Amino acid sequence: MTADYDTLAKTIAALTEGETDNVALMATVACEVHHSDDRFDWTGFYRVTEPGLLKIGPYQGGHGCLVIPFDRGVCGAAARTGEVQLVPDVDAFPGHIACASSTRSEVVLPVHNAAGDVIAVFDIDSDQPNAFNEQDERKLSEILAGVFAK
Repeated sequence: MTADYDTLAKTIAALTEGETDNVALMATVACEVHHSDDRFDWTGFYRVTEPGLLKIGPYQGGHGCLVIPFDRGVCGAAARTGEVQLVPDVDAFPGHIACASSTRSEVVLPVHNAAGDVIAVFDIDSDQPNAFNEQDERKLSEILAGVFAK
């Protein structure tokens, strides 16, 4: 099963309508996205809790790293640069943090608030190599913007 992004976007929009609490929003998005696609092995948020530091937020899957500095790993790179990190082979990414040994590829998207600040990153790991593409990047970015950048 692969994600039907149009249906997923409509479902998430309906479930999150009127909600303003970021943790509630993150929990809902993580759950819906995680269960929408068999490629998604770990799906969750790392929240910016202080300058230069991410801490784990709502997620689905096995345990994640509790703390990630902006200067480490794929999640840190997304938070630091404000740009999507599409990584077909995590072993080839300099400084990759192996929170789970099963992860082979990942996509990490910065989460911006209405003011344009990065408030979190949305991390999706796969146990399959080269599991993500530009469509995943584009559609997931649109979903996140619809939820957090209102």
